[in-house]
Amino acid sequence: MPPWEHFFHVADIGVRGIGSTLEEAFENTALAMTAVIVEPDRVAGKKQISLRVTAADRELLLTEWLNALIYEMAYRHMLFRRFQVEIEGLTLHGRAWGESVDEVKHRPAVEVKGATFTQLKVYKTASGSWIAQCVVDV
Repeated sequence: MPPWEHFFHVADIGVRGIGSTLEEAFENTALAMTAVIVEPDRVAGKKQISLRVTAADRELLLTEWLNALIYEMAYRHMLFRRFQVEIEGLTLHGRAWGESVDEVKHRPAVEVKGATFTQLKVYKTASGSWIAQCVVDV
């Protein structure tokens, strides 16, 4: 099974990350979100940024993580291709690597406006994998 996927939603796009750990599932959900915008292989991991978010539960932590990345993409005019997450309780320390947007090189398809609570789930499967998903507004 690939580490991320998109799933159908009538108006927007679902993003889902799969991992052997909760952190890996969050990293792969961020990669799925990048893949909504651009082919991740087109983005070089030249510059690193650090983020810290907290929330009341794991589901809200996922939306806070994705929305922090969306903010950084807009503020810094960047795209990200690699992510590293550490979760301690309900605090996430994350790093993202990317580069400035180049319209010709990246050919972005859409702009992600925000991570929503629609189909928001974070859970461990019976087989031991972690799933982290939500719908992003495009």
